[in-house]
Amino acid sequence: MIRLGRIERYVLTRTLGGVGAAMAVIASVVLLIQFVDLSRSVGTRAEVGVTTILWLTALRAPSLIQVLLPFVFLFGGISAYVGLNRKSELVAMRAAGVSAWRFILPFAGAAFAAGVIAVTLVNPLAAKLNSRFEAERARLMDNYLGDEPQDIWLRQGDEGSQIVIHARDRDTVGGVVRLRRASLFIYEKDARGALQFRRRLEAAEARLMPGFWRLTDVREAAAGGNSVRSETLSIRSTLDGEAAMTRFASPEAIAFWALPSAIRVTEQAGFSAYAYRLRFQQLLSTPLLFAAMAVLAAAFSLRLARLGGLAGLAGAGVALGFVVFFFDQISGALARADIIPLFVAAWAPAMVALLSGFTLLFYTEDG
Repeated sequence: MIRLGRIERYVLTRTLGGVGAAMAVIASVVLLIQFVDLSRSVGTRAEVGVTTILWLTALRAPSLIQVLLPFVFLFGGISAYVGLNRKSELVAMRAAGVSAWRFILPFAGAAFAAGVIAVTLVNPLAAKLNSRFEAERARLMDNYLGDEPQDIWLRQGDEGSQIVIHARDRDTVGGVVRLRRASLFIYEKDARGALQFRRRLEAAEARLMPGFWRLTDVREAAAGGNSVRSETLSIRSTLDGEAAMTRFASPEAIAFWALPSAIRVTEQAGFSAYAYRLRFQQLLSTPLLFAAMAVLAAAFSLRLARLGGLAGLAGAGVALGFVVFFFDQISGALARADIIPLFVAAWAPAMVALLSGFTLLFYTEDG
């Protein structure tokens, strides 16, 4: 276990205090913007009260705040280091022979640990709240979404068959997914692996039970044959309740721990899971990105105040943080277009930010 000295603990406390202040500011801005946006898009159409808008804002805010968490460490670190610099506390520490690395690395380590917590704990909670937000918003806006497609499309498959499922409506009761007015198109693979249509099932209701679909009031029609009616019918399923509802969800709406399952189910159904794999790699690189932002905060804030230009250097650090953010977005877009490998797209922004910070610090501290 690494033991920190008094100086390291003091600087770490100040930097974490700056992170807390930055978090409060960013969260307040996000909440305000989200409240105004929901008041305009939902409140004026569904005629709901302020309490409902506040509730929707609280559900939506965590998923937005987690996107901005790297900036929390960047802004908070810059604020803390600049404050220490202006009060000449850093000057006194370095005059006493204390290397800058002694108070930079603990903050970077704390940022890395916070990134692990953000990925493993905050992300699943934010994804769950965001799903609840989408459900609540859809319920409130039900009368105002008539021009948007409401149909449900699912797909499942294994080594020998593929099933495309279409339904007019769905709900979830007690964890059981229920589709109404469902159609199942069943395809089988031939010796060459090509899909051949075999039969179609029309059901008044389809319930997703563990390992199978339970269909009621079924009409079955095979290719080139007559239709047959049945009261109930069971069809094997490779989906579970959560996978069925997240099957076509955006990668950002799926929790970190559910992404491997989503990748597996998506590929079993014959679809590309590239976007889910990219998101998974991006989440894995998040702790490194947080640490890189902490290093950048120090690199742009340790210039001696008496030399001047500290404010400009800190502003350059903020600008570089935005450059890293846009670089991350562009890398993701290029990876989704299959222009660059997903591993490079996910890890390059964090590595570039970290190496940039270390390069500037080596130049500043060691010449």
